[in-house]
Amino acid sequence: MRVVAKFGGTSLGNGDRVNRAADSIAAAVNEGHEVAVVASAMGSTTDFLLDAVTFEADEADEAEIVSMGERTSVRMLKAALGARGIDAKFLEPGTEEWPVITDKHGQVDVEETKRRAKKLAADMAAEGYVPVITGFLAQDHAGNVTTLGRGGSDTTAVMLGNYMNADEVVIITDVEGVMTGDPRVVEGARNVGKITVDELRNLSFRGAEVVAPSALSYKTGDMVVRVAHYQHGDLLHGGTTIEGQFQNLIDMREEPLACLTAAGRSIRNTPGVLADLSTTLAEADINVDAVASGMDSVSFYVDADVAEQAENVLHQAVIKLGELSSVTVDDDIAVVRITGGELPNQSGVLQEIIAPLAAEHINILDLITSATSVAVFLEWDDREDALEIIQDAV
Repeated sequence: MRVVAKFGGTSLGNGDRVNRAADSIAAAVNEGHEVAVVASAMGSTTDFLLDAVTFEADEADEAEIVSMGERTSVRMLKAALGARGIDAKFLEPGTEEWPVITDKHGQVDVEETKRRAKKLAADMAAEGYVPVITGFLAQDHAGNVTTLGRGGSDTTAVMLGNYMNADEVVIITDVEGVMTGDPRVVEGARNVGKITVDELRNLSFRGAEVVAPSALSYKTGDMVVRVAHYQHGDLLHGGTTIEGQFQNLIDMREEPLACLTAAGRSIRNTPGVLADLSTTLAEADINVDAVASGMDSVSFYVDADVAEQAENVLHQAVIKLGELSSVTVDDDIAVVRITGGELPNQSGVLQEIIAPLAAEHINILDLITSATSVAVFLEWDDREDALEIIQDAV
């Protein structure tokens, strides 16, 4: 099969780790697999280079300076593979086979990068060599070095895996795949064998440093992406498999919701209030569609046909809990959800949604966001107009 293997800075942090990486690549090649390698700068080289630029450097000069970390890594790996009898060639901006091209705005030129990536895949198959590619870096049409931003090596790997029609992309890093919790903080953290792109992207945007969020938007449903620890020295097994792909979708819920709001000045300072209210609804077998919280209130969105029951059970909780003052219900609420892997990369996306609704005097009752979705709550009678406006805007 065709594999794109990305080695992070820690996995190339010293000579022993470079040798371990080369051994794993050579083993996969000797088993008959086609392997393309993406390499990050060794250890903390990039941070060192950035810290060393204490003068006013223009963007082009800074990109050239920062690129030296990745340029060193690919030369080290190419040499280590050569010592193992593996035909390898390092690729960096400026080489004839270089695949990643950006436009004048610094964005990936998709068509040109696809064309070059497909040619690289064909050359690999025909000539039987291992390309060792600098991660993080790109090249514009004028031949200048550009960069893909933080986490750019992950982006390079998954993007090339997509465009080269790879069977699998393996992210070799210093963690045991995705864990149930941070092993440095919690006891008993264990590896998660499988996780979806939506789950991982939400975790990544909220602090989990496993795969750069920008990389996941390039994953296809058919392509396997796996995260594994460098200590195993095995490209083909172990770690966490990332499943699925992002689906861009604008969807309106067909049935109305009701919003139940419990208010109390002590909510934000009292542990367990949200848990008590949620448990009360759960014990009544009432499903919660969404939750929103304010300074002195918590709102639960539930099916409109169970609103009366929900209001009664929450009222009993309000009476029981001294931290709460009252509960109220608002009926006939619609929700339009916008889901997409590229949402976090679109500057001003919330403004693009809100502004045209405001221009048509459609009132937004609530707005709930995550790393990959936006939920807009509004009056039921406004739902069809709002859906059409949002479809045109996004």
